[in-house]
Amino acid sequence: MPALPPRWKQPAVLLAALAAGWVMGLSFAPVGWWPLAITGVASLVWLSRLPSTGRGTGLVGYLFGIGLFTPTVSYVAVMGWWVGVLIVAAMSLWTLGLAVANRRVQRLRAWPLWVACTWSLAEFCWSRFPFGGFGWDRLAFTTPDQPMGGYLHLVGAAGTGFLVALAGALLAALAQPGARRVRRAGLAGGIVAILLVGGVLRLVPIPETDDDQTVAVGVVQGNVDGSAGPRTMGYARSVTNNHLSETITLLARARTGVDPMPDVVLWPENSTDLDPRYDEDTRWAVDTAAKLADRPILVGAVMEGPGEGERQTSSLWWEAGEGIQARYDKQNAVPFGEFTPLKSLVFALVPMARGVGSQTVEGDEPGAIDVTVAGRQVTVGPIICYELAFDQTVYETTTNGAQLIAVQSNNATYTGTNQPLQQFQITRVRAMEMGREIVVATTSSFSGLIAADGSVLARSEEATAAAQTFVVSLSDTVTPGVRIGPWFELVAALAGLVTAILGWPRRAATEAAEPDSGDKG
Repeated sequence: MPALPPRWKQPAVLLAALAAGWVMGLSFAPVGWWPLAITGVASLVWLSRLPSTGRGTGLVGYLFGIGLFTPTVSYVAVMGWWVGVLIVAAMSLWTLGLAVANRRVQRLRAWPLWVACTWSLAEFCWSRFPFGGFGWDRLAFTTPDQPMGGYLHLVGAAGTGFLVALAGALLAALAQPGARRVRRAGLAGGIVAILLVGGVLRLVPIPETDDDQTVAVGVVQGNVDGSAGPRTMGYARSVTNNHLSETITLLARARTGVDPMPDVVLWPENSTDLDPRYDEDTRWAVDTAAKLADRPILVGAVMEGPGEGERQTSSLWWEAGEGIQARYDKQNAVPFGEFTPLKSLVFALVPMARGVGSQTVEGDEPGAIDVTVAGRQVTVGPIICYELAFDQTVYETTTNGAQLIAVQSNNATYTGTNQPLQQFQITRVRAMEMGREIVVATTSSFSGLIAADGSVLARSEEATAAAQTFVVSLSDTVTPGVRIGPWFELVAALAGLVTAILGWPRRAATEAAEPDSGDKG
């Protein structure tokens, strides 16, 4: 094949970067072709070191990000096209920096290791900045159906993502010309070893909980009366009425022997759209459901306050006739969906942003509430929707003693997009990390039960009503991954930062003279 003319080389590289990012996006749900996560890392490494890339390395990384984030997080455009553009554009700034760091660290010995660290650094950053972060596209979230998922309970999402990046960096090194045969064999062996060990770890059974340590959880998916988008919840109180109606279906299934009788009923996030403390009809609907069931309900509610023009998304433990007995407030709110960052500026530039309405105030207490279930003291760990992407919020449930992990979500806004299946995939990863069964209730899509090994035991359909009772194991085990993961992430991110600085050229001539062979690895 003839070589490209010099004037065509950089445009070709830029197009390749855009395409490589888009292909890597297919490694995430709903497509889930996990090998593309490894080849995606390898592609960015390879593109970032080409001589024709030169000072355009940052642009290569930015276009790679546009390609990656457009198919995976642009679903936020249902809240307004400008939100999708803004999120994708902002997220791609991190892959811009990642590409530059990749080019720098490849000047160092053992560079595949440092490339993996720079990926950890990028994920650390985009999971926190700006506006609290948007950690949706992390490499670990491609792993529940691949061999490297076996590492999740040992080193957490951060450590597992690091190993995916390391496999990709080794593949990039293997593909570079000029390497000796022995070195190639070592690189290939490293990739095989990472996959093989992970696969073996997946075969190790997770310790079972005693059969008597279970709770029957009735999951209610009431559906909504609106359509996908910011007005998805329909007319006021309709979502609560739907969940009352479907709770009756749940009880009918139990009383006719189709399902076990529940010990507790689980309603999803936003199953009330008005504060049940102040809205009499909403309070009546929730309390009626609790009285009919003769069981407590864990209700996902929109609560007024704490200040004027503010709200909180909360998980309420509701006892019939007594009301709220315990409460957890969502700690990670969705930027531009639940609150507006830089509110005055954004409202001035984009008046339609005012559609967010009252601004969500994030909670500051961990998700672990002590309650009584069937006469037993149980600690329930609610995780509310978007929080699934945040390690600290998820891990705090088990480190604070949660025995039952319950995910409450409102995905109705994103019906028909990739988001509901992506979130269910992330929930599977969390189950594998924590070694826990997770029960999921959503307003309109993909409720169910996930086993501790990430397998799906039950899952409802999208845009429908559903009700089913699951017998869920209780556990107080805290896995090594939960304890080690945050420290692993911090150390790897710091190593990525230090090595990127060390690889920075000391003078302009270094850039022009840098070698393009892989012999330093």
